[in-house]
Amino acid sequence: MNITLPLKQMTTEEKLQIMEAIWDDLCQHADKLPSPEWHRELLVEREEAIARGDEQFEEWEVARKKIEKDIR
Repeated sequence: MNITLPLKQMTTEEKLQIMEAIWDDLCQHADKLPSPEWHRELLVEREEAIARGDEQFEEWEVARKKIEKDIR
């Protein structure tokens, strides 16, 4: 299937709405999406870093505010 969207005529908000609709649909079928090997390897690396105490964590709201500040 070849789908063409009028991206140049769409607003950023319209593009984000389409992306969110696609993401929501993919999330409903996440168990059918294969996970690439590099993803598994990255998760193993991060779990090992956590076990060594090399990682720091923040509450989601704190992290979200920092991210929002960085992208503005």
